[in-house]
Amino acid sequence: MELFHHKHPYPPFIPENATKLIVGTLPPPRFTKRQFKPDDVDFCYGSRDGLLWIVLDRIFDLHLKFENTEEAIFQRKQFLRNRGVGICDVVESSRRKKIDASDLGMQKVELRDMVKILRKHPKIETLLFTGGNSKNGPEYFFRRYLRNTHPQIKLKLVSKEAPKIHQFVLDGRLINTVSLIAPSGTANIAVGSSALYKQMKKKDPNFNTIDFRVMQYREFF
Repeated sequence: MELFHHKHPYPPFIPENATKLIVGTLPPPRFTKRQFKPDDVDFCYGSRDGLLWIVLDRIFDLHLKFENTEEAIFQRKQFLRNRGVGICDVVESSRRKKIDASDLGMQKVELRDMVKILRKHPKIETLLFTGGNSKNGPEYFFRRYLRNTHPQIKLKLVSKEAPKIHQFVLDGRLINTVSLIAPSGTANIAVGSSALYKQMKKKDPNFNTIDFRVMQYREFF
């Protein structure tokens, strides 16, 4: 059986003033195949099912459009430039038996040269992983990448409270990593089981999983 070659459709988008870098894995395969839904945005994290831009829209009151238009793309790029935030997913491509967006379904994964990218952008001081260290998540792949190509670079735990924070040193430069809750519906089970979420929900029955992400992401964006 021939495997689907799931290539990342977007190069890294990193403004010159970027101090933070959003790091995920791959968008859904339909983005590679260029088969968009009407309310997808043809840009990083543009899936209609994703929550990243919904959360950022809430935090910064951006009035984003959620549609397949040039204006929607421009809004997102403008926000990233204004805030000094870049996007560079760690996965360049993978193979899939089943054509879906599951991280666990990725095989024969090819990773981007993250150290080369960080050296090219010396102002970056924080990596924002859109997911934790679970198998085939962005932190998991970043760790694999370092282990295989730069074993001298080690992630040092700074805070074990969620979201976990690590640090590493690159050419004498200190870089933090933050493992945010994934901006996807599949992560809602993990959100719902967290003690902090249960506590917030008890205080306010209307508090939901998007509210929880807004609360968490606000601190780091």
